[in-house]
Amino acid sequence: MRQITGKALSLKPYMTDQAIQISVVIPLYNEEESLPELCEWIARVMDENHFTYEVLLMDDGSKDRSWEVIERLSQENPNVRGMRFVRNYGKTAALQTGFQAVKGNVVITMDADLQDSPDEIPELYNMIVGDRYDLISGWKKKRYDPITKTLPTKLFNAATRSISGVYLHDFNCGLKAYRREVVKNITIYGEMHRYIPVIAKWNGFTKIGEKVVQHRARKYGHTKFGLERFIFGFLDLLSIAFVNKFGRRPMHLFGSLGTLMFFLGSLIAVWLIGKKIYNIYNLLPYRNVTENPLFFLALVAIMVGSQLFLAGFLGELFVKQSVSKTGDYTIAEKAGL
Repeated sequence: MRQITGKALSLKPYMTDQAIQISVVIPLYNEEESLPELCEWIARVMDENHFTYEVLLMDDGSKDRSWEVIERLSQENPNVRGMRFVRNYGKTAALQTGFQAVKGNVVITMDADLQDSPDEIPELYNMIVGDRYDLISGWKKKRYDPITKTLPTKLFNAATRSISGVYLHDFNCGLKAYRREVVKNITIYGEMHRYIPVIAKWNGFTKIGEKVVQHRARKYGHTKFGLERFIFGFLDLLSIAFVNKFGRRPMHLFGSLGTLMFFLGSLIAVWLIGKKIYNIYNLLPYRNVTENPLFFLALVAIMVGSQLFLAGFLGELFVKQSVSKTGDYTIAEKAGL
C-alpha cells in the first residue's frame, strides 16, 4: 500500500482509462457490517442498467474492521476501490479527497449506513445527463429519525435557505448527484459538505434540482453525529457566506466599516473641540475636551476605523497575490484555443 497526499492509503492504482459513466463516493466510519450489502446492491443496480462505474470507499479512520472489508471487496470487484485516512478527519475531508480521485462523468455521493438506496442511482444519473442539471440533491421527505434529530434539521435547513438563497428542503441528505465539473471546481473543508449546493451555486453552477428519495431505517450500528454538528455547521455557513461575498474584495467590507468608524470618530472629536472654542469665545462655561467621555469613544472609533481599513488593504494585497498565482476562476467553455 502506498501513501496518498500524506494522509490516505490507497488500495491499488487506478485501473482503467475507459470512460466511466458513474463514480460513487461513499465516506464511512466504522461501517464494517453494512459495506458488503451496500456494494453488492450498487453492483446489482449498475449491472442491471449497463453502467460503467467505480465505487470509492473513503474510510475516515475507522476503528473496526472496515478497511479489511474494503480490501476484500476490492479484490472481489475491480470496480471497487478504497482509501483509508490515518485518523478520523470528518466527512468533508473524505468527500473532498474522493472528489479529487473520481473519473466518472457523473459523481454520486451516499452514506454507507444503508439509509440511502442505490436504486435511486439511475434516475439521479438521468437527471444530470438527460435534464442537464449541475447538481441534484436528495430530499428525505419521509424520515426514520427521532424528533431530536428531525426538528434541529428543519430549523437548520430553514436558516440555510434564508442565508444562501438556495431553496432546497434537505441540505443534510448525503445522497446527491453532480456533474463531474462541479466536484472538480469546488473546495470544501471544515463541516462544509452539507453546503455543497450553496458553494456550487456561488461558483456558477446554478442549475440545481431536488429529488425526493427513499430514507431507510438504519440497519446496523448507530449514528456517528451529534447535535454539535448543527452548531458547527451554522458557523461554517456564516463563513462561506462571508468568503463568497467578500473573499475577492475584502476592502469593500473592511474599508467601508473602517471609513465609517473613522469618519464618525473624527466628527465627534471635531464637534467637541468646536463646542469648547465656541463656549470660550462667548464666555460660557466649558470643560476640557479630555474630560468628556465622548472624546475617548471618538479616539477608539478613529483607531478601530484605521485598523479595519488597514485589514482591508492587506486583504486586497493577499487576494491579488493569490489570484496572480492560481488564476482560480472556472471557465465554462473555450473556442479557438
